[in-house]
Formats: sequence, structure tokens, C-alpha cells
Amino acid sequence: MSRIVGAYVALTKPQVIELLLVTTIPAMFLAARTIPSPWLILATLVGGTMAAGSANALNCVIDADIDKVMNRTKRRPLVRDSVPRRNALVFALALGAGSFAMLYFTVNLLAAVLAIATILFYIFVYTLVLKRRTAQNVVWGGAAGCMPVVIGWAAVTGTVQWPAFVMFAVIFFWTPPHTWALAMKYRDDYERAGVPMLPVVATPEHVARQILIYSWVMVGWTLLLLPATSWLYASFAVLAGSWFLFYAHRLYSGVKRGVETKPMALFHRSNTYLMILFCALAVDSAIGLPTLGLPF
Repeated sequence: MSRIVGAYVALTKPQVIELLLVTTIPAMFLAARTIPSPWLILATLVGGTMAAGSANALNCVIDADIDKVMNRTKRRPLVRDSVPRRNALVFALALGAGSFAMLYFTVNLLAAVLAIATILFYIFVYTLVLKRRTAQNVVWGGAAGCMPVVIGWAAVTGTVQWPAFVMFAVIFFWTPPHTWALAMKYRDDYERAGVPMLPVVATPEHVARQILIYSWVMVGWTLLLLPATSWLYASFAVLAGSWFLFYAHRLYSGVKRGVETKPMALFHRSNTYLMILFCALAVDSAIGLPTLGLPF
């Protein structure tokens, strides 16, 4: 029984969901500029987890053929026949319906609609259209992974305002460096599966340059939150951003010089960077220090 339960849990890709939750809670803190209701946080996280799990499980159903030929994904439940394909589809759809109901009845309609829109975008735009057709797949498809901050903001305010869009953009520009660093490591996997990730169709130098460019834009976007935050967030945004840019530059320099590089190191640091940034945002909001405001 535990093996079956574990297989269904694996369909939802829990490690991916953890990353989404790291951004949702700080977005809710910033929207409230204090600590929101614990019940509201819990309801939003449960509904958001169900929505993300639904999208990920549907992705597993659609990409089962790809997962079979990639070493990184060949242990997923549908590849190992741990879960029947039909059961996985029903499970994914049930999670999606459950997420809408959970968010609608315990949070608000806007959060519920945004969650369903995210699932639909991830499946129909990214998985079915972009992923196997263009090297820009993770750039535009990554928008689905940016939505938890918008949903978190909507859960607290019932609206979507400019700080939510800024947080969305931060994650939007964070996604390519994060994903391309991983794809550099597993380039052969993606090539064997016929997925045109940027490292498959471009030179390592071009990929590293794109990672660097997106990293600079990402750090720049983090500073756009300064009017809604205090010196505390500003300090961490600058320091963490400088830290990440140092390693992005080092990766590009190493690739350009033709020396051995470790793109997975940047991949792991990108996770750490995002966690530091959004934790600083949460603490800043929870303390409620005076915001810096606009300079005019």
C-alpha cells in the first residue's frame, strides 16, 4: 500500500512543488505587509499544492514517452508501470478539480481561477506545444511556475497589483538560468528524447551567455520591489544578487575559456538564491518596517 501511495505522490513531483511554496508564502506576507491569517495561508498552500500536483501529474502522463529514454526521469511511476496511465490521468484531473474547489470555498474565486488557468497553460501551452518544438520552451513555458506568487497575492487581497507582477517577472527571468544549467548537465538526455532545450541546439558558450543575461535581468527586477519593501529586503536583494551573478559570470568565463565547468553548481545555487530572496521578503513583510517608497 505504501508503495502505491508513494507512486502517486511521485507523480506530483514534490520537489518542484516545494519550490513553488517557497515563493507563495512570502508573496502573501508582502500582500498583507504583515503575517496573514494562518488558516488563509494553509488553505492557499493546500489548494496550490493540489493545482501544482495536478499539472505535474498531467505532464507525466503526456511525457511518458520522453521519460522512458531520459536517465534523469526513467524512474518515474509511469515509466516503471507503478501506476496505470488511465489511473494517473484520473488522479491528475481529480487533483485539479479539487484545487479549484478548495481555493474557491476557502480562499476566493480569483485565486481558484488563476490556479486552473495555470494548469491549463502548463499543459496546453508548455507541455503540448512549446516543449518539443522550440528552444525557448522554458522561457515562455516557465510562466506557469511564476503563477504561485500571483495566486498568493490574490488570496490575500482578492486582486492582482503591481508587486505581484514584479514577483512574477523575477521568477520568469530566474527560470531560464535555473533550467538551462540543469539542461547543460543532461544535454544528452534531452537530445536523445528529441527535446530541443537550448543546450541541445546551441553552443555551450551561447547557453552560458544567455544564462548570464537572464541572471542580470532577474537581479535587476528584484530591485523593482524596493518601493514596497524596507532596507532589509533591499540589502538581501543586492547581496544575494551579487553572489549569484558572481557564479553566473564564473560559469560563462569557464565555458568561454574551454575549461571544465560545473553547471549543476549554478543550478543548486539558483535554488538557494531564490529561497534567500523570498525568505528576506517574508521576514521584511512580517516585521513591517517602513517601506522605502518611491523616490519622487
